Amino acid sequence: MNRKELIDLIYARRSFLCVGLDVDKKKMPEHLRDAEDGVFLFNKAIIDATIDYCAAYKPNLAFYEAMGIEGLVQLKKTMEYLHGLDKPVFTIADAKRGDIGNTSQQYAKAFLDPEGDFNFDALTIAPYMGADSVQPFTVYEGKWVILLALTSNKGAFDFQFLPVDGDKKLFEQVLETSKQWGNEENMMYVVGATKADMLTQVRSIVPDSFLLVPGVGAQGGSLEEVCKYGLTKECGLLVNSSRGIIYASNGPDFAERAAEEARKLQQQMAAVL
Repeated sequence: MNRKELIDLIYARRSFLCVGLDVDKKKMPEHLRDAEDGVFLFNKAIIDATIDYCAAYKPNLAFYEAMGIEGLVQLKKTMEYLHGLDKPVFTIADAKRGDIGNTSQQYAKAFLDPEGDFNFDALTIAPYMGADSVQPFTVYEGKWVILLALTSNKGAFDFQFLPVDGDKKLFEQVLETSKQWGNEENMMYVVGATKADMLTQVRSIVPDSFLLVPGVGAQGGSLEEVCKYGLTKECGLLVNSSRGIIYASNGPDFAERAAEEARKLQQQMAAVL
């Protein structure tokens, strides 16, 4: 999905919500925990309930890899279902990959290749190893690199705020340098919602790039603050909520409750748009 298609989708749905499909069997409804294809059935129900209120879905690969081969099968079935819908949606593999060039080529093929098992629109990437670890992900037309820039975890302060040149912080250097590796058509940045007050600095460096903003909901981030400092004239945001939506209930009404939570965020986003 290219930039224009993504923007059109956001305004058609009146939503820049990204639903995180971080499936933990222990938190799933009991009747699905041991069911055949239970993870896929859980995802399918969440998707059917929320797709009218969101623009994107973001499976976190760790939750599927932890289940072994069966988890990857469930992920594949989920992606096949999304690709088969008559309603377009942007898909993100939250995998945080990044390695030497030939290894990154294989990661890119695994997740972004249109002929592959998953065919995601975007993949989260760690920038620590530099240009040659990121550029292999930029070769697929209509696909996106989502580069970690400023994260919402406590450990962000270990490295991301270190000074590198006078008052410049490391995360700012990442933003500036990475602009040479891609552009606004194929590169986004992860900026945590709990760092919303830093979005002004982020926007001074990447004024028109899309930002993937996790941390709204269960992690305590404020949608209002994110929009205040991060919104652009073309929206420029994908705001993720995972646990607050998919685990709004662990009972038989889990899909209906997920829809309610997604609708609440969508209504707030529609008002902003």
